[in-house]
Amino acid sequence: MRTPPVQPVAPTANHPRNARMIPASPTPNFRSPDFLRAHMRDTLAFYLPRALDPTGGLFHFLRDDGSVYDRHTRHLVSSTRYVVTCAMAQRLDPCDAHRRALQHAFDFVQVHHDPATGGYAWLIDWRNGQKTALDGTHHAYGLAFVLLAHAHAHMAGVPSAHAGIGHTFALLEQRFWEPHHGLYADEATPDWQLQPYRGQNANMHLCEALLAAFDATGETRYLDRAALLAEHITVRQAALAGGLVWEHYRADWSVDWDYNRHDPSNLFRPWGFQPGHLTEWAKLLLLLNQRRPQAGLVERAQRFFDTAMERAWDAQHGGLFYGFTPDGRVCDTDKYFWVQAESFAAAARLAQATGEARYWADYDRLWAYAWAHFVDHEHGAWWRILRADNSKISDEKSPAGKVDYHTIGACFDVLDLLNFSAGATRCPE
Repeated sequence: MRTPPVQPVAPTANHPRNARMIPASPTPNFRSPDFLRAHMRDTLAFYLPRALDPTGGLFHFLRDDGSVYDRHTRHLVSSTRYVVTCAMAQRLDPCDAHRRALQHAFDFVQVHHDPATGGYAWLIDWRNGQKTALDGTHHAYGLAFVLLAHAHAHMAGVPSAHAGIGHTFALLEQRFWEPHHGLYADEATPDWQLQPYRGQNANMHLCEALLAAFDATGETRYLDRAALLAEHITVRQAALAGGLVWEHYRADWSVDWDYNRHDPSNLFRPWGFQPGHLTEWAKLLLLLNQRRPQAGLVERAQRFFDTAMERAWDAQHGGLFYGFTPDGRVCDTDKYFWVQAESFAAAARLAQATGEARYWADYDRLWAYAWAHFVDHEHGAWWRILRADNSKISDEKSPAGKVDYHTIGACFDVLDLLNFSAGATRCPE
């Protein structure tokens, strides 16, 4: 299957790729809408136009300096997340260059689609405009991002995106929805046989995608389902794990305390309580409360966020650790970019929802840490993982799955919270 080729935008003196990055010092005002917009542009400039593949889609594996180290492997999560970030770019700075990049990314999502099964290949090899499926396993997590991509593309003006929202929801309903549990199953074989693993992560991102689908369409069925997922994960399932969100479950949704016990850094299914998922759920609960106020949502968001900060903040080197054990001990001392980003977005929303100044203090503290240690002030974007002492682990800034969707999205979310219009600015062609 071939997508129409796009020619990368040639860098010029005015092109965002050559724009000067915000310097590390003096420390900016992290609550300023102008700062947030500028940082989004700096981060996007790391990817556009250098990541555009003229034969289809965008490259998924970039080193610190933006050089591509794998031109052929394409992961469904990156393919769909590029749509989201490009849609945000178009909404931030509407222009032909962003519109073309968005359409180019959106078209490539269909390359993952398999008409024979109706699903989307998890991993493909893309060469000379032709694909070879490397992993046809079906993941609800992947479909969550297919749904999110269609919703954001529609909100950014892609004409064909609206129909995909309903189609993806129907596919999820047919293949993964378990009405007797009120949650989505996680994984299926290429011929759609459900596997026994159940996980909260897919349901969390489906809650996110359903909220976006509601925003894009106004259809209350999406908001209803998002609210149901939030209730079942953050109340019913959390009650089985001491009031916090555990990651892994068996087919009957009983807690599996041992799944990946020896793999706490697993990319999609890490063991232990995840501070980043606690703060991400805090943000989602507040987004849900904004759309449909309900008693207890704000308090629950506070409890999740406060617990994450209390148990995972590194008092010596700053930043949030990756995971902690059921008895509260840190089990993974690495620092991940997305954890810091989702947490500052949650802190801002808590500050707005509660009026408590301590959450703005947490927002500033998280930003100050990320600004000093995660943001690449030379090339743009954020480092992916740091050690406990904030030293770098590798020069792979953006392997599959990253694309700075979390960082760009967190800035976009705070801008939305502050009710500032992104506005239209000139974008070089």
